[in-house]
Amino acid sequence: MLICFFDQKGIVHKEFVPPDQRVNAAFNVELLKRVRENVRRKRPDQWRNNTWMLHHDNAPAHAALLNQRFLTDNNMSAVPHSSYSPDLAPSDFFLFPKLKMKLYGAKISEVEEIQAQSQAVLNTLRENDYQEASKTDRAAGIIVKPQEGTTLKVMPAPDV
Repeated sequence: MLICFFDQKGIVHKEFVPPDQRVNAAFNVELLKRVRENVRRKRPDQWRNNTWMLHHDNAPAHAALLNQRFLTDNNMSAVPHSSYSPDLAPSDFFLFPKLKMKLYGAKISEVEEIQAQSQAVLNTLRENDYQEASKTDRAAGIIVKPQEGTTLKVMPAPDV
């Protein structure tokens, strides 16, 4: 599984989850620690001003008390995600199609090859691609104002 956090400027954090790893609340808290560090390094202005927000869905690992406590204890803002609102998932309309188009029909049997090809597709995306995704967000009701902060989104694994 690929987990990817991005904003209007590009990818802030991405990682492949080891095949046998359970993505639960404890894993998610450790992931958020790595995301926070990458925001600090890659988006220092938003970090310093605490103007970045996390946008993720209502998956059990995200909604768990352990996760919510971590967000609160670390003064991390999260954009609420309405139940049954797929239009609020830009990864479904932005990143997934790009990955699927490039990987469609590929005969891949090794996890490492899937990871390498997925990484290659992500490397082709430019800042203006992410800005276009943000415009789509506005149309769907999420207002992302780069001057006010950075919204990060989580991308689950593509179907390959």
